[in-house]
Amino acid sequence: MPTVSNRSGQTPSSPIRRLVPYAEAAKERGVKIYHLNIGQPDIRTPKIGIDALKNADMEVVAYTHSAGMQSYRDKLVESYKQYNIDVDADEIIVTNGGSEALLFTMLACLDSGDSIIVPEPFYANYNGFAKSLGVNIQPITASIENGFALPPIEAFEKAVTPQTKAILICNPSNPTGYLYSKEELEQLRTIVQKHDLYLIVDEVYRDFCYDGNTPISVLSIEGLEQHAIVVDSISKKYSACGARGGLLMSHNKELMAAAMKFAQARLSPSTFSQILGEAMLDTPQSYFDEVMSEYDSRRKLVVNRLNKIPGVVCPTPKGAFYAFVKLPIDDTDKFCQWLLESFNHNGETVMLAPGSGFYATGGLGTQEARLAYVLKEEDLAKAIDCLEAALAVYPGRVQTVSAEVAS
Repeated sequence: MPTVSNRSGQTPSSPIRRLVPYAEAAKERGVKIYHLNIGQPDIRTPKIGIDALKNADMEVVAYTHSAGMQSYRDKLVESYKQYNIDVDADEIIVTNGGSEALLFTMLACLDSGDSIIVPEPFYANYNGFAKSLGVNIQPITASIENGFALPPIEAFEKAVTPQTKAILICNPSNPTGYLYSKEELEQLRTIVQKHDLYLIVDEVYRDFCYDGNTPISVLSIEGLEQHAIVVDSISKKYSACGARGGLLMSHNKELMAAAMKFAQARLSPSTFSQILGEAMLDTPQSYFDEVMSEYDSRRKLVVNRLNKIPGVVCPTPKGAFYAFVKLPIDDTDKFCQWLLESFNHNGETVMLAPGSGFYATGGLGTQEARLAYVLKEEDLAKAIDCLEAALAVYPGRVQTVSAEVAS
């Protein structure tokens, strides 16, 4: 009998989707589930993009340029100026989702056996891609006590080895919602310049910043022209996750030439996602104002409600649409499964993403979980009602969670 690759065995399953069979079984029993486990927004996709797909006039759905349609990349160049990002069209490669952009970036920057430094908790698929390529994740642990701020720069310095080739962050962060400041990015600049590393920044949640904060793109920081690589996506900004439209961009011509080889090998990005993405660049500002107001209200509801539950600790996220919480329980992997298998509150329950899946260091995150506030406020309130009721009766509840959190 043929055997599967060692690579597949080394690649972890998605911790976010591991609980899906339990959720399906609960639904079959008639239990309603509030899905806070995955960042799938319920916000409408801009009509201007949907209309562009409906009205696409083509007799043949043909390949596009491997880097993406010229008209789309030219329009992206103009769009990025609002973020103080000055790029040329040949410094952009359009991809099938931000995931492919991340994969191409790792393929172009890292060889098997190389290492990449990532502050944890981090987006679980970073680990999946790295493991599948034989790349080692070198985690540096951020703390809930200061809201998951960038760990001390000395920790990065200590983590650098001859095998280290890059630092990877998500800004604003998935899963914590932390927004890195310009000063923190400049600290990372010092490290990558000193050790000649790449600085890969996942900026997919750039447009979700709260409390008057504005995003700082790594491509706007002087001195990182040969170091910085940005991964972006239309999935979250336009609530178009299923379109699978993303991109990578960098001023480093050698890096972009290397990434282009992988782009050519997969032939081209989706024609339809590019039609959608190009059209949505004309989305009116009123759409984003409405979306941000909605998410800000949801954020405040979730943070306020969670911090009123005895023993729960929830830092205030400054970006994205996630809250990363500490719960007064023994193990969130067990708890999240128990929520689906053994618990319901008036015929309803809530699905969360266990915190351990966002760490590379074994044993961390066992009392933490990620919540995505991607449901309307009425449903979020009911979801937190379920969580509060569950914590009151969960057999593995512990007495206290000790942490003082920066707001």
